[in-house]
Amino acid sequence: MALPSAITKQDRLLTVNINDAVEFAGSEPGSTIIPLFLDRENGVWVLYGKFEPGTTLPPHFHTGTVHFFTTKGEWNYAEYPQDPQTAGSYLYEPGGSVHTFSVPADAKEAAEGFMVVYGANVIFDGDEYRSVRDAGAIEDGILAAVTRGERPMPMYIRPKGGADFSK
Repeated sequence: MALPSAITKQDRLLTVNINDAVEFAGSEPGSTIIPLFLDRENGVWVLYGKFEPGTTLPPHFHTGTVHFFTTKGEWNYAEYPQDPQTAGSYLYEPGGSVHTFSVPADAKEAAEGFMVVYGANVIFDGDEYRSVRDAGAIEDGILAAVTRGERPMPMYIRPKGGADFSK
């Protein structure tokens, strides 16, 4: 059997190591992110997040699904205190769900993990709309921090994107 005729040419593996990555401020105090994959066009973002004890993210509505794998520490959703997420926990969040991420103030260490997000988080302040966080907003924030000289340009995977004709 022959190889497929339509293959993706790769000059090298597309890989990022969080131990060599640049951290950026997250959306809220006490949080940092490491961008791993940002795809504006398809609305997919993969981050490694770190959340210090006492960190609470505002309530947010998911327009798509989320996969979250906790690697360190403990956190929970305020709406589900009976289901703490600890190191080794895998969480699936369906699109259309609303959550308030929280790390206990008395936690012994920061909560950390990988998240794969499809779509956007629509963020609220109480019952009022505040902002949207998606792959494009995250990339814009990273590029702004780099332009201001706050951080070096990180290496993350970014599909080239953009529609075009095949020939």
